[in-house]
Amino acid sequence: MDNNNLEQITFGGGCFWCVESCFNMLKGVQSAVSGYSGGHKDHPTYEEVCTGETGHAEVVQITYDPAVISYEQLMDVFFFLHDPTQLNRQGNDIGTQYRSVIYYKDDAEKEKAEAAIEKSKESGRWQGTYVTEVTKFDKFWAAEQYHQGYYNENPTQPYCSAVVGPKIQKFKKHFSELGMLNEQ
Repeated sequence: MDNNNLEQITFGGGCFWCVESCFNMLKGVQSAVSGYSGGHKDHPTYEEVCTGETGHAEVVQITYDPAVISYEQLMDVFFFLHDPTQLNRQGNDIGTQYRSVIYYKDDAEKEKAEAAIEKSKESGRWQGTYVTEVTKFDKFWAAEQYHQGYYNENPTQPYCSAVVGPKIQKFKKHFSELGMLNEQ
């Protein structure tokens, strides 16, 4: 990977444990870090974000090499991993911290995000009205260290085995067929 040409994207699609785990498997992704964005409190904690009172979403900040994986491919993965028609929730995870959101840094990235939403709508994968927010990026706060790589460290934890694990298996099957995963 060419570290001089790396780019970042930040988005939220429900619980960050699953999203982070999947993006870290992709070719061209240098890192996927779980964290918080979109709120009004500096340095929020997980407990504070879970109250819904800080305004933050659980997000993943991805550092990637656009020569290996494109913004558009990352968006395809993003829309594969979560249901963008569920307002402030993903499955049984309910609250504004689980909202579907894409943070953009400039007008060009905003246009790409909006185009990705339209492409996903046209795919017919999700039925219903899309509620994905497209919001100007402000700050990213990395989540506590125990959240980083959480699924890999805790695959038998009940939530991980019931929710995250099956989603990761579905992701691996689909994206390995496309040749997008790192060798394991």
